[in-house]
Amino acid sequence: MTARFYAAPLLALAVSGCGLNSVPVAQENAKARWADVQNEYQRRADLIPNLVATVKGYAKQESDVLIGVTQARAGASRVQLSGDDLTDPAKMQQFERAQGAVTLSLQRLQEAYPDLKSNQNFLSLQSQLEGTENRITIARRDYNGAVQAYNTRIRTFPDAIGAKIFHGAQPMVPFQATAPGADTAPSVSFGNAS
Repeated sequence: MTARFYAAPLLALAVSGCGLNSVPVAQENAKARWADVQNEYQRRADLIPNLVATVKGYAKQESDVLIGVTQARAGASRVQLSGDDLTDPAKMQQFERAQGAVTLSLQRLQEAYPDLKSNQNFLSLQSQLEGTENRITIARRDYNGAVQAYNTRIRTFPDAIGAKIFHGAQPMVPFQATAPGADTAPSVSFGNAS
């Protein structure tokens, strides 16, 4: 009888240290950080039509660059990730490529219309987009931190026991830049030949 009296609390203590609660908390935190990333991408997608309208009004003509920006935005909007997709590297890469296409199109837009820099509406929208890109960077960093904490938790003792047995936890994929040339700074040209 005495052995059972001591065994029950020891068993409860052992199970409590196996990540029964901490693993789902870490997983939900990572999913919440991913939702923040998606929120910032949506903010950018909402700003792009205003930017395109401003450029159209300034340029007074349809151009391949404007069509490219619109198509890139539409393509990026079609690629969606749910919290369950965060463990699938292929889906993460597809999403990252779509978002990279939007950024590249915006850079081409700036290069194609260097005189836009004097248009106040364009400058305001450009500033908002720059702020949004910074927000995206911060949201990605926060997501990667949450993924690192989750992945560490499911791989270290004693949480690894509960993670595998009770939750079937799989490592999540951190955000990684996959766009060609993402590891080098883009060149900035103001259209002046010196």
